[in-house]
Amino acid sequence: MYIIVIGGGIVGYPLCRALLSEGHEVLVIEKDAKRCDYLEDNLGSVCIRGDGCEAATLEEAGTARADIFVATTTRDEDNLMACQVAKYKFKVAQTIALVNDPVNEELFRKLGVDYTVSVVTHLLEPIKEEIPTGSLTHLLSLRDEGMEVVEVRIPQDSKAVKKPVRELALPPDCILALVIRKEQKPQVPTLDTVLEAGDRVIALTRGEDEAALRDVFIGS
Repeated sequence: MYIIVIGGGIVGYPLCRALLSEGHEVLVIEKDAKRCDYLEDNLGSVCIRGDGCEAATLEEAGTARADIFVATTTRDEDNLMACQVAKYKFKVAQTIALVNDPVNEELFRKLGVDYTVSVVTHLLEPIKEEIPTGSLTHLLSLRDEGMEVVEVRIPQDSKAVKKPVRELALPPDCILALVIRKEQKPQVPTLDTVLEAGDRVIALTRGEDEAALRDVFIGS
């Protein structure tokens, strides 16, 4: 595949090295002349100097024939703009952007970026494992549908403990998608699934029903 990478920094450089080792055709677009020289010295003739947000630079890079376009700079606004130009002017099928501030992830998706990667979000995952029970965490907003995907951690004193799903007074349109229990495989709950303290429940619910859902699982 032909893959264009914007930015040859601490993310772009090892990414390019890995892609080249797998036999892909890779081109890096980098603004800094010294960085370009470094990339050329270590990776070969794979770098052009220029602004990955500019259509002229992307045309020179042959973006119209690229299979994948990846923006990895430290500036979210540059990553977003570069992906938009690649997608809408040059019709690249798959665009991927590094999102330095996870607050921007939803905006990137709304504006057409196919995949986003947030280092902060990934770092938070193991930390979340240590978050105490009795919390509700937003995972994804489906604003067009007015729905939210949330994770609820059931505390020891919850009235939902030892109850099957069928006995829970769930809000209308609420769907329990997954129950995650330590040292067990995640399971799709049925009406007969009995909940335990410490369970992590992934649910789809309307935004206005979050308080009611919280009360079902966290209220004692």
